[in-house]
Amino acid sequence: MSTTISISKRKIRETDGVVVLPVREYRRLLEQSVPEYYLTGKEADELDRLVEELEESRAELRNGKGKLLRSLKNLR
Repeated sequence: MSTTISISKRKIRETDGVVVLPVREYRRLLEQSVPEYYLTGKEADELDRLVEELEESRAELRNGKGKLLRSLKNLR
């Protein structure tokens, strides 16, 4: 099965060209473009603490222990 794709020359000029890649290659390039960060020391500890607090809060909400606040004044 052969398929023809047409792209106007005007559109190509407007977008600085076109690149045709296999989907597998596109996904590989996309994955490589996301930066990876590795935290150590105090930064890592702070992030771990925040994640634990988030997990605890989500568990409380699931168990019906959350409070409905009508305004920020109710936080006190």
